[in-house]
Amino acid sequence: MNARPRTIQIFLPTGDPRGIQVAALTTSIVQVIEVPRPLLPAFMQMPESRQVGVYYLIGDDEERDRPAVYIGQTGTLGKRLGEHDVDPKRKFWNRALVAISLTHSLTQTHAMYLEWRSIQQANAAQRYTVENGTAGSKPHTPAWLEADCQDIFDTIRTLVSTLGQQFLEPLLPRAEPRLGDAPALPGELIGAAAAAEVFRCSGPQGAEATGQYTEEGMVVLKGSRARPEIVASMVSMSAGKHRQRLIDAGDLVLDNGTYLFQRDVLFRSPSGASDVVLGRSSNGWLEWRDSAGRTLDELKRKKAEEAAGSS
Repeated sequence: MNARPRTIQIFLPTGDPRGIQVAALTTSIVQVIEVPRPLLPAFMQMPESRQVGVYYLIGDDEERDRPAVYIGQTGTLGKRLGEHDVDPKRKFWNRALVAISLTHSLTQTHAMYLEWRSIQQANAAQRYTVENGTAGSKPHTPAWLEADCQDIFDTIRTLVSTLGQQFLEPLLPRAEPRLGDAPALPGELIGAAAAAEVFRCSGPQGAEATGQYTEEGMVVLKGSRARPEIVASMVSMSAGKHRQRLIDAGDLVLDNGTYLFQRDVLFRSPSGASDVVLGRSSNGWLEWRDSAGRTLDELKRKKAEEAAGSS
């Protein structure tokens, strides 16, 4: 998705920012509506609930290592969301995002393609657990309709990200999967990511991790290794609990005496990442170093302070 300046409007039907929100690009006919689950009856009273569309059920369970998303499409959004509300297999979600057309121009073919494309991208991004599983097969779509669908998908992707849900955004800058391609492999550095600055964090008992520092935090790359044991004081700390959730989720697997990262994992701070890798409290700004031995603090934080001081 090409980044360029855009204007997005957020409409609050009730005036409550905690309630239903309607997001739209000022130049597009596509809208994304965020519906908190308790307000599903109110959405069902809106005319938009009777449209064809693609939807995303979001679950933010604090006991899980990462959020979950279920992606679907339907000819009648309100009816389908009502079915999911009472489905015991879909207990996890606490809000829904629905994408519709202001001109009622989305067809079932559009919706099926957007569902497939969204599942493909969400699996490649690896930010959320995708409850659908694999992307499945691409629906038959004429070339002209596929081009329209891709434009719609790009708009949906921008709007859901603006509403705070990043499940379609990769953790690292990487080449976008081309239409029809299989999802990018976890941890595979492509294009811009290959040239990005890589940092390393090393410690006892085979701890050896590589990571990239992004605007969101530190991404520890797949294939990194964490210390097999943690100090006793860390067990009850947030870092210790986070590490245990990663183990329980299968993202950290014991392999040849160390815990092996099975996917790229985002940590909100460098210290949160180094704590999990080293199995103890640490200062990630000093533990993460580049190939020349320079710390993350020297390369990022101090440079930012110098730039601020000279402005």
